[in-house]
Amino acid sequence: MQYQFPNDFFWGSAASAAQTEGAAFSYGKGENIWDHWYKQEPNRFFQGVPATDASTFYKNYRSDIQLMKQVNHNSFRTSISWSRLIPTGTGEVNPLAVEFYNNVIDELIAQKIEPFICLFHFDMPMAMQKMGGFESREVVDAYAKYVETCFKLFGDRVKYWFTFNEPIVPVEGGYLYNFHYPNVVDFRRAATVAYHTIIAHARAVQCFRKLNLPGKIGIVLNLTPSYPRSQNAPDLLASKRCDLLFNRSFLDPAVKGEYPQELVELLGQYEQLPKIESGDCDLIAQGKVDILGINYYQPRRVQARLNAINTDGPFMPEWFFDNYVMPGCKMNRHRGWEIYEKGIYDILINLRDNYGNLPCYISENGMGVEGEEKFITDGQVQDDYRIDFVKGHLKWVHRAIEEGSRCFGYHMWTFIDNWSWSNAYKNRYGFFRLDLATQQRSLKKSGQWFAGVSKNNGFNEGEE
Repeated sequence: MQYQFPNDFFWGSAASAAQTEGAAFSYGKGENIWDHWYKQEPNRFFQGVPATDASTFYKNYRSDIQLMKQVNHNSFRTSISWSRLIPTGTGEVNPLAVEFYNNVIDELIAQKIEPFICLFHFDMPMAMQKMGGFESREVVDAYAKYVETCFKLFGDRVKYWFTFNEPIVPVEGGYLYNFHYPNVVDFRRAATVAYHTIIAHARAVQCFRKLNLPGKIGIVLNLTPSYPRSQNAPDLLASKRCDLLFNRSFLDPAVKGEYPQELVELLGQYEQLPKIESGDCDLIAQGKVDILGINYYQPRRVQARLNAINTDGPFMPEWFFDNYVMPGCKMNRHRGWEIYEKGIYDILINLRDNYGNLPCYISENGMGVEGEEKFITDGQVQDDYRIDFVKGHLKWVHRAIEEGSRCFGYHMWTFIDNWSWSNAYKNRYGFFRLDLATQQRSLKKSGQWFAGVSKNNGFNEGEE
């Protein structure tokens, strides 16, 4: 069977500033939370590797963009580092950062690669975190000024903007489950950060429209379908509440301009609602996006709680469900994640049916593998497992488009193996292998295959 995609479909990959640029303490960049946390607790990072050098994109962006061209990218998403552009979060702009981002954007355009630019990808400036991060309305104000600066500097050339990448993750990691800085476990504070992130998002959308820029603005959400163990009422309720907390808490305000009433009632019942100020609801209503980026890696499977809640412990999302491992499911054993290709279709159909079928694209999809050296033959990583993974997901994307989804692109995570938060280089995701000792890039088999897919705007079943 032939899987042909719509004309002008975007093929490419995604990355972020903190995970690729390096030069963490150079060229005028201010400290972000990852730079700071590494100094405090280097043991929390896999093999003690920080993001200080990352994959040296700051130094090698021109040759890296040439490699993107080699694998027929027509688009690429990365982020702007707030702490590089405005080192203390507010105040003076760093001219070296302006020059760097101008050069990156101009080089992408020169190579006919559309720049997709994200404004915040987990890397809060440390000066802003000391003020409370997104617990603070002052930091929301600073973010609004930062994004206005970006729009004015780069908005003449960037046509696709995204306010946040996976905004639920800093909430989960930093304020619930202790895998991001500031390592707080407090649901009420988590809810405040989530709420203020949506306020910040809406401020950015409002600013973008006020400036009357020529492009489109959206947000990138990691949408993870919550599948119930069974169709019994308790399991269905568990999956509905899980979906409310982890998906709809950002999806509804970003796309519909309002929060789900069921979520407001649930958090109100447990006295976990954030403080709402006058004018917030009108502002959120103005924050409806033009486009949506969807990050999808794995499903979430849940069941009704098997044991009573320990109310002596902190209030947590798990008061409402237990996680469930489906027997016989396909797994990426390296990452410990289920591979469920149909999940990507279910997301797109949900958006078609329940969210106005707004234009969207797959902004991240990928397979992290540890120890890829063992798959090297004749100097190349033979990552057939990654080709199979991408094919399997693209087939379901294709089906969703045929059934009316307005999905306009697919970006793989990621282009070159990059540094990944506290996991550093444990799991490799790239089309290009990165040799950490030499910083040499080498094309994997999956990159070769993807170059053909992009060139032909699709693929045939059985094609290698």
